[in-house]
Amino acid sequence: MKARELTPTTVHRGDGVSLEDKSPGQQAPAIQDARIHAELWVSLASLLRSYTAAHGLHGDRQATVELGEHKIMVRHGEKWLALDRNGAIVAWKRENGSGGTLELTAHGRLRGPAIEEEMDLAAEAWARGLMGEP
Repeated sequence: MKARELTPTTVHRGDGVSLEDKSPGQQAPAIQDARIHAELWVSLASLLRSYTAAHGLHGDRQATVELGEHKIMVRHGEKWLALDRNGAIVAWKRENGSGGTLELTAHGRLRGPAIEEEMDLAAEAWARGLMGEP
């Protein structure tokens, strides 16, 4: 009997996510995790853009949000937020010296030592802090 060659099969879920079934021995989960983290990273930058814009509407204030593959930098006047990503780990730092480390989860949350919250809630809190009155 001839051995059957396994080939990847792509399944489209309907929500824009495609899952790929790989042959044994391939590193699909690691690749898939890397793609998920990259997508969540872009989403986090987008949330920061949206929330800083919303918080700046009434005072005609605007923040700049710079997105890189592993870095997000948000600036408003003298205030800033720097986010650095290494895989799922996100280190954040503010201009006042505060900072910490969080983990991006596959469910779109940020997990810290004491709390896990939705990414949009974290982004809104950071934006509020950045865009608050001087």
